[in-house]
Amino acid sequence: MTLPNPLSFEEAFSRLETILEKINTGTLSLDESLLLYEEADRLIQQCNERLVQAEHKIEMLTKNRESNLMLSEKGAPLTEAFASSLNLKKANADE
Repeated sequence: MTLPNPLSFEEAFSRLETILEKINTGTLSLDESLLLYEEADRLIQQCNERLVQAEHKIEMLTKNRESNLMLSEKGAPLTEAFASSLNLKKANADE
């Protein structure tokens, strides 16, 4: 199923939750489950792309006053937490 207009992140995430609930009921046929799985895969890709875009935007917003991107000791861009603009956290710290 091709979506004519991309869903917002929140709409796509909500649809993923709905699909998961339907699949977990165990009442769907194999064909119905496969169709929902394919839709979920596309929605996951869309959500991931949106998250990557948001991460890049945050990286750009956390440039220091000399317009240099602030990097961690590992060379990863520093990002700001959404809850507080004063606390910096390392991007991909677990990687």
